[in-house]
Amino acid sequence: MFELLPLILIGVLFILLRGSTKRIDRLEKELGDIREKLFRLGGSAGELASPAVENAQTDPDQVVVLPLDTEAATVRDEPVADGAPRQSESASIPDTDADLLPAAARQETHAKAPAESIENLLGARWAVWAGGLALAFGGVFLVRYSIESGLLGPGVRLTLAALFGLALIALGDLIRRNALPKAEVLYANAMVPGILTAAGAVSLFGSIYAAHGIYEFIGPTLAFLLLALTAFGVLGLSLLHGQALAGLGLAGSMVTPLLISTTAPSLWTLFLFLTVAQVATTLASRMKGWLIVPSIAQALLSIWALIALIELDDITPITLSLLAMTAAWVLIWPGATADDPAGPEERLSLEAIGGRMATGSLGLDITLSLAVLLPALVMLERGLTVSLPLFGFAALIAALSAAGSARFGAFWPTAIAAVGALLGAVMTSGLITQAQILLLGFGTDDTVAVKLGGPVMFIFLGLAAVFVLLGLAQMRRRHAADPLFSTVWAAITAFLPVLLASITFVFYGVYARDWTHGLFAIGLGAVLLGACEFLYRQGALPGFRRGIDLLLFGSFAAFALALHALTDGIVTTILLALLGFAYLMATRRRPWSGLAWVMVISLGGVLVRVAWDPTLVGPDALSRTPILNPLLPGYGIPALLALLSAYEIRNWPAQRARHALQGLASLLGLLAIAILVRHAMNGGVLDSSVPTLGEQSIYTLLVVGLSGILMTLDLKSPSPVFRYGSMVAGGVAIAQTVSLHLGALNPYFTGESTGSWPLINLLLIGYLLPGLAYAGLAFYARDKRPLPYVILLALSGAVLGFAWVTLSVRRFWQGEFIAYWKGFEQAETYSYSVAWLAIGVGLLALGSRFDARSLRIASAVIVMLTVAKVFLIDMANLEGVLRALSFIGLGFVLIGIGLFYQKILRGKSAERPTTDDKEAPTVI
Repeated sequence: MFELLPLILIGVLFILLRGSTKRIDRLEKELGDIREKLFRLGGSAGELASPAVENAQTDPDQVVVLPLDTEAATVRDEPVADGAPRQSESASIPDTDADLLPAAARQETHAKAPAESIENLLGARWAVWAGGLALAFGGVFLVRYSIESGLLGPGVRLTLAALFGLALIALGDLIRRNALPKAEVLYANAMVPGILTAAGAVSLFGSIYAAHGIYEFIGPTLAFLLLALTAFGVLGLSLLHGQALAGLGLAGSMVTPLLISTTAPSLWTLFLFLTVAQVATTLASRMKGWLIVPSIAQALLSIWALIALIELDDITPITLSLLAMTAAWVLIWPGATADDPAGPEERLSLEAIGGRMATGSLGLDITLSLAVLLPALVMLERGLTVSLPLFGFAALIAALSAAGSARFGAFWPTAIAAVGALLGAVMTSGLITQAQILLLGFGTDDTVAVKLGGPVMFIFLGLAAVFVLLGLAQMRRRHAADPLFSTVWAAITAFLPVLLASITFVFYGVYARDWTHGLFAIGLGAVLLGACEFLYRQGALPGFRRGIDLLLFGSFAAFALALHALTDGIVTTILLALLGFAYLMATRRRPWSGLAWVMVISLGGVLVRVAWDPTLVGPDALSRTPILNPLLPGYGIPALLALLSAYEIRNWPAQRARHALQGLASLLGLLAIAILVRHAMNGGVLDSSVPTLGEQSIYTLLVVGLSGILMTLDLKSPSPVFRYGSMVAGGVAIAQTVSLHLGALNPYFTGESTGSWPLINLLLIGYLLPGLAYAGLAFYARDKRPLPYVILLALSGAVLGFAWVTLSVRRFWQGEFIAYWKGFEQAETYSYSVAWLAIGVGLLALGSRFDARSLRIASAVIVMLTVAKVFLIDMANLEGVLRALSFIGLGFVLIGIGLFYQKILRGKSAERPTTDDKEAPTVI
């Protein structure tokens, strides 16, 4: 009796569905009547639109029917009779003619379905979903009950389960044939036939797997064939029932190999089956316009590839399967067809990217890119000892980049392929392993550079050539129609090949004489420069100006790589500057804005080389002869070229490039002089030793002089570089004064010898000359620069002059060495007071003579400092007549200063006008 229970339950299901079938028939009849009335009202296609719109204005309840050649149904808000607004359904097109619409129109019709109410969601969607889930669980529980009760044998149970699944599929198709005509539009993801078919498919999958994996009724081959047949059958039925069922069929096909156990697995058979399943899914998606299911298919195939790469060594079937998936993306779906959301006329923009995100096409692009990139990188990781995975990696990256270029608007595959190529170059170079050892303290220092240097080098140079060819083809086709897209391609074409070639040169090349990289770089630079000329002659300017600039930068980078591959040392530095100057001179022939910037980049490269090796030829090869040594051409020629470049583009419209060259010319000129001074004063050796005070004084004088030169240039040719550069140079000089002249290099603290001559000694060049330079610069800048800056310059000069007098007094008493550990004599202490008072009186006289209030204030400060010293230091340290003379002398000076000030103030009072006019301000 219990054996008939499944049949009884199936009969009950049919009885329960009988009432639903009757209601469906009644609704279908009513809808057919409405459709017939609509056709009668429609008339001919040419007279259908305008009368309907006019009648709609008078009859609010009338439904507007559009002609068939509109290709898309429209949605509009129409008020009902009682004035409440409602949203009309899509313009009615009969089901019999629905197949005449293109895929894009059907997608638009689905996308513009009216908003649903809570009642629709609960009654029409969730009830169907819950019912399908209940059917699936019902079948499972029925089988479980029969097993637990021992009512049916395994064979009978499996047979009934399979029959139950087939019955559900047949029932779903039966209901589909008699369903509501518009239910597919309104409830596309909750169709009753689709839910029944999905439940039946689950039952079939379960019964076949149980027959093989649990009860061993059938062998692995037959089980594989049955599961594959079921999966492909469900995938075919998805064309009738929707994307959700396609996902179920795809999942079944991708999971099928996991359900079958065999003692002799074949990787070729596995990936042949997976490839067929993926391509079949892509074909179905092409026919129905699906975007989610093909993305899932790509991800699942990539997961299979990753699993196989971890466990197995044969990468050939995996590579071919991923290449087939890439080809399906290009040729089948989304492809580059008229129905493609990213059609051939699409331009790269934020709006276009937003549109692709809205349609899901962008997600499909990114999914494919990652599905190919991740297995390719794993192949590369597995290929550290053999060369075959390296070729697989190169094939996948090249195919992905070619796929992105073959399809209009598909930017992400190419961009991700470029990133993958760069990551691959970094991985094979051993940088990751070395960073792991450096940061974490563990790792194996075995790199591909040692094992497979040759193949790796040629593989990545080949990838660089592939990207160049693809980029040039894209720019030739689309530079006028889509400048932004072509500019992105220009960036990839210009810099990625140079980066790949640079990485291979650093890790696999031969320094100074690498003809492989040198010739490749020369060819690359020539091709990119030729592309600039070709695009210019094609009229690419001004729309593609930035793209041409990027190609220029890439060509210069390629030529610079060739210089580093074929030359070394000072020759590379000089040729680098000459190369940039050659680009700059091309401004006489071509109006390319990037030409001047190439010279800026060239000089920046010179500075990098100088920072890397200041000797330019190596410490051992550097001559000790002052001035006439390799430093003169190594630093002088780039500085001279920088000056000539700044003069050459003095009328260039691009102000930023002009200002940058002006600043670099000033910096390189100062650097050339400073390095020659350093070499001469350090015995012909350039090392990291701390400079002496004399050497540092020369640097300070150079910076002060640079500030004055820039100020003069700013007066003749106003420029922000000259204006702010002069103040920056002055600020640097002031910082040197405070930190070095008065602090770290002060002979009072260091004990350095000041020289044997009384006046012409280290104190003269270290303090008096810089102080006079500051005073002259402050006088020159008094009406040209802000007042605070001028005051700082004047104070720096005054402080250095005060330090020169003080240290000279100490040298008079202590001799050549004036270090602080030698102590103070009483006469020396008294001499400081005399010298300071003399300075104060002298500044007061000068301030009175030139009516300079700032000098009088400086005099007052020094006198107050002297008073403090006398009362705090002389009183404690001096004895006898020196103490008395110190106070007597201070008293006479202070009284004299007071009388002098009274005379000045009486003179000003006598000169003050007696009128009520305000006194004119005194110039400081």
